[in-house]
Amino acid sequence: MASINVSTPRRLGDLLVAEGYLTERQLQDALAEQARGGRNKLLGEVLVELDYCSEDQIVECLAAEYGVPYAKLDARMHDPKVADVLPREYIENNLVMPLFIVRGTLIVAVSEPSNLFLVDEVHGLTNLQVQIVASTPRDIRRIITALPNSRVFVIDDIIEDSESADVTLIEDAIEDIGDIEEIAGQSPVIRLVNYIIFNAVREGASDIHIEPAERCLRVRYRVDGRLHKSLEVPLHLLSAVSSRVKIMASMDISERRMPQDGRVHVMLEGRKIDLRVSTFPTKRGEKTVIRVLDTRSVSLNLEDLGFAEDVLTTFRTQIQAPNGIVLATGPTGSGKSTTLYAALNAISSMENNICTVEDPIEYHLPLINQFQVQNKIGLTFSKALRTLLRQDPDIIMVGEIRDEETARTAIQAALTGHLVFSTLHTNDACAAITRLINMGVESYLIGAALNMVLAQRLIRRVCHKCREVYEPARNIRRTLDRMGYKFDHFFRGIGCRHCRNTGFKGRIAVHELLIINDELRDVISNNPSTTNIKNIAVKEGMVTLRHDGFRKVHEGITTIEEVFQIAGELR
Repeated sequence: MASINVSTPRRLGDLLVAEGYLTERQLQDALAEQARGGRNKLLGEVLVELDYCSEDQIVECLAAEYGVPYAKLDARMHDPKVADVLPREYIENNLVMPLFIVRGTLIVAVSEPSNLFLVDEVHGLTNLQVQIVASTPRDIRRIITALPNSRVFVIDDIIEDSESADVTLIEDAIEDIGDIEEIAGQSPVIRLVNYIIFNAVREGASDIHIEPAERCLRVRYRVDGRLHKSLEVPLHLLSAVSSRVKIMASMDISERRMPQDGRVHVMLEGRKIDLRVSTFPTKRGEKTVIRVLDTRSVSLNLEDLGFAEDVLTTFRTQIQAPNGIVLATGPTGSGKSTTLYAALNAISSMENNICTVEDPIEYHLPLINQFQVQNKIGLTFSKALRTLLRQDPDIIMVGEIRDEETARTAIQAALTGHLVFSTLHTNDACAAITRLINMGVESYLIGAALNMVLAQRLIRRVCHKCREVYEPARNIRRTLDRMGYKFDHFFRGIGCRHCRNTGFKGRIAVHELLIINDELRDVISNNPSTTNIKNIAVKEGMVTLRHDGFRKVHEGITTIEEVFQIAGELR
């Protein structure tokens, strides 16, 4: 086994100060910053973010303290065949890179030389003597990326700054795009695609649109629900860029006439980010849309999702019911799945068997069994749900109710003692009931099984750095007063660097919560219209989307115009 000096190791900050890489003042600043972040980040990560130290300096000091050689890795410093001694998933998840086997001793590069358990694990997996060398996470990820069939693409170690210098280089570097597959694998195209993804994640984009325009290849990002142009590159790069994305997502690069879908994982800032890729042929060439699923930017705590206190209290009570159906409704991209994940996260425990059927699995949750729909082999939502009922579940989440069969199976599960969560695409909470009736489900079954419907939308938050009080148009004031809404102040963002001069930064959910009580169950059994249901629900105290939006306007969180976007103009 590797010999490591572990006798009373000094703290990282003291090591860096002793080596002259860090001043005492910088160390105190970094510790204060770490404390403000709730200590979720390691000190080394904070030092790199503050640009006080480099990864190389940190790993070099740790290596010296623990008596481990420090190695600056490059592609020539490993035997590709040796990588097979460890499972690929283990290598990628733990940043452990087997380099060589010398006289029965496996030389392994690690980023944490202090992790003694890792050495024992590698020894147990390989049955070889292990000698470790220390290297930076960036160097190790770069080597992992170069391995055959690697499913992780490293982005951040290619992009050095936020300038578009690489984009300019591409225009000069590629003249003839004859062999699309060959050029898609060349460094300039790789750097362009990496830059596009890196920049999208840094800006908090939910989607990337790569589309052929009349004279250029245009890249747009969807940030806070709005598309904005990021950059334009020469149109003749379209095929090469599309092919590079297809290669990453394991799609057919020779097929350009039919739409395709794929998925890929990228590594950025030490974490995996899932990308869902969709291509569609247009008149000028293929348009590519990439959905960015960055789990770090999403909180799965109910308290962080924008619930008003009264709505949250009722919602928490309903998700702890012993059985029934809980529905989340709204258009695509309104945060329905995130809300259901947060609900499951709030009620998960060792005593409950919680199972989900999803397409795709967006977030991985502890203590929850998650199953992926596989339409290609016939494992649809309805079939997976029927099979899942034989797995002794207490709580079930179905990603979406799309057809009558899935709806009926979910209702039968609820009526036989299970608590079922799912989503529907409807404009408001009350419309979910008529939607199920239109699917062909009997109204008396819906009334018996349904517990609650939560409709939600996402609206933009006013940027807190450039927020100011303003006076809206007089007709808006008069209409609000007539409806009984009294506002002392209205807020808006004037635009600043922090919010890219939009006046908005981030989004928050607006909710409408429909609780199915005994009176509504009787009404639902008689095939009512959406209007009838809504009139009764409002009389019973239901908070509508518009009302919840106005409350957030009153609190200075958003603008009245944002509420109009999701709830319609005042009449």
